[in-house]
Amino acid sequence: MVFPNDDPVIIRPPENSGEPTVITISCPDKTGLGCDLCRVILLFGLNIVRGDMSTDGKWCFVLFWVVEGKGGDLGTRWGLLKWRLLETCPSVSSDSGIYNSCYRQQEIIAMEKQAQVFLLKFSCYDRMGLLHDVTRVLCELELTIRRVKVSTTPDGKVMDLFFITDTRELLHTKKRKDETCDQLKAVLGESMISCDIEPALDDTSACLRASSSLPPCVTEEMFTLELPEELSKESLPASNSFSVMMDNSLSPAHTLIQIHCPDHKGLLFDVMRTLKDYNIQISYGRFYSSKGGECEIDLFVMQMDGKKIIDPIKQKALCSRLRMDLLSPLRVTLVNRGPDLELLVANPVELCGKGRPLVLYDITLALKMLQIRIFSAEIARHSIGDREWEVYRILLNDDYALLSSKNKIVERVTKELMGWN
Repeated sequence: MVFPNDDPVIIRPPENSGEPTVITISCPDKTGLGCDLCRVILLFGLNIVRGDMSTDGKWCFVLFWVVEGKGGDLGTRWGLLKWRLLETCPSVSSDSGIYNSCYRQQEIIAMEKQAQVFLLKFSCYDRMGLLHDVTRVLCELELTIRRVKVSTTPDGKVMDLFFITDTRELLHTKKRKDETCDQLKAVLGESMISCDIEPALDDTSACLRASSSLPPCVTEEMFTLELPEELSKESLPASNSFSVMMDNSLSPAHTLIQIHCPDHKGLLFDVMRTLKDYNIQISYGRFYSSKGGECEIDLFVMQMDGKKIIDPIKQKALCSRLRMDLLSPLRVTLVNRGPDLELLVANPVELCGKGRPLVLYDITLALKMLQIRIFSAEIARHSIGDREWEVYRILLNDDYALLSSKNKIVERVTKELMGWN
């Protein structure tokens, strides 16, 4: 099943206003390719409203219908999106015609772990929406935030420390450093005091880990993997049904996974991420999101050994993980930290080490819309249970109580993260 085409990625703009853009991808296959493609699309602030994918195990053909997300201020750069999708696709070797996908996957993971980390340090005077504006600039520059430490001094000055990696791999050059500082200066204006970028020290790996443990009560509340016996209306906006089922009777070679659930931003990414972590291969898949917020997903899959998922224990574990990752792809809570209030947001990290895109962007956008200032912020990784989590800890300025209730803050942040604007 080879679809010869000189251009592996084609982006076709809509013929009429309001219609989705169609992305066509034809390339060699690999386990987890669907997850990697969905991650790039999510990173560019796009929502997938329909998808079709098929593969013979060597070559795959994918169609995505996408629309721009609402509420954000990241304009889609279609040329750059195409380039990033091309980088994600496995390449074709000159000898066999198909690149060894297992080797390619190991190669990519190794490159990600070896990506050079830089420390961006800048200070400025505090103002409303500061962290969101900085995050937006870094996203536009394709700088990935690995960890951040933000603190505010009593005299209103802010010291920001960002551990970042560069998708373009040019941050070691003076031109790229100057471009980054100039863009920050353009957004922050005269409030910026200083800006400096330097390679992180050798012990960066330790710096990227969590510096402090989470309170036991928070761990129990946020990271439990037990599904509630009854799903509340808040858990299922715009829908009254949720189901994840497996069927081995409809195909002699594949297990059918059927999902019916409410839509949210990055839903297809969450499904693909879970299947990638379980080393599940997708032979054919169909995804559809209705205007009413209902999603239907049909996936014909098999294990790495080419067999169906027959083991009841494996079936139960995979279905349970899919349900949890679709019901609660991100965990949001507010806790008291002495006299102050701390916002905590957590999302599971892929086995390859990648976190969910644009989480800090969405958190800071929600707080900016609520007119709540941020006193300090930190991103760190925590190993809890059998998973690694990326945890965002945002200490709110003490004027939050004058602006919004706790429930309103959690609701606004959750809606922004889930795309329920």
